[in-house]
Amino acid sequence: MNEVFVKCLFEFIGTAILILFGDGVVASNCLKKSKGENGGWVVITIAWGLAVMLGVFIAGPYSGAHLNPAVTLGLAAAGTFSWSLVVPYIVSQMLGGFVGAVLVYAFYKDHYDATSDPAAKLGTFCTIPAIRNYGRNLFSEIIGTFVLVFVILALATRGNTPELGMGAIGAFPVSMLIIALGMSLGGTTGYAINPARDLAPRLAHAVLPIKGKGSSDWAYSWVPVLGPIIGGFLAAALYCLVYCY
Repeated sequence: MNEVFVKCLFEFIGTAILILFGDGVVASNCLKKSKGENGGWVVITIAWGLAVMLGVFIAGPYSGAHLNPAVTLGLAAAGTFSWSLVVPYIVSQMLGGFVGAVLVYAFYKDHYDATSDPAAKLGTFCTIPAIRNYGRNLFSEIIGTFVLVFVILALATRGNTPELGMGAIGAFPVSMLIIALGMSLGGTTGYAINPARDLAPRLAHAVLPIKGKGSSDWAYSWVPVLGPIIGGFLAAALYCLVYCY
């Protein structure tokens, strides 16, 4: 089987599982009549960390488990990943994010129907800032993604694995990293830190026949895309400055 196809297939599957469990815990917490309703931020951040762990277990041995366009771009900018694979990886991640979000909707369909708050429904697909301040929201996403990509680059040394990505540092360390990011830096924007985690599910929200869903908030959608991309490139620049000598 074509090597690039295999890599992209596992990026797709890993990202789909990431979103299924990550958006799934938000749905469990926010939708009416769920047994997990009002579970709280700690539950969400821990489950997101475990969601990443599952994606890494699946994709790590085959693709490096980027699962995130910002990670893919950051690693390529740092010279640790081939630019020729950037577009195929990002397409696979976006498709995986879309499919994962559709699965969450199918799983919680009755609870979406029982929920009247459009913001609660949107929040199960994509991020919404706690306080809408586009400049500061963008800054939050830049810093969060900068930390994510820089730590991945710092911990994953060349030669340890065939591919460099979140899978290269192991499932458990990266899970702890995601949990720490959520608990420490996630309170402002919901720490998207991943365009495939936000834009792809937002597209799913826009096209799915969700009862009383309201707006997909496209006015904010650029923040969790541009912020992570900038953060990833800044992390790559610092990595090259302090490590590549």
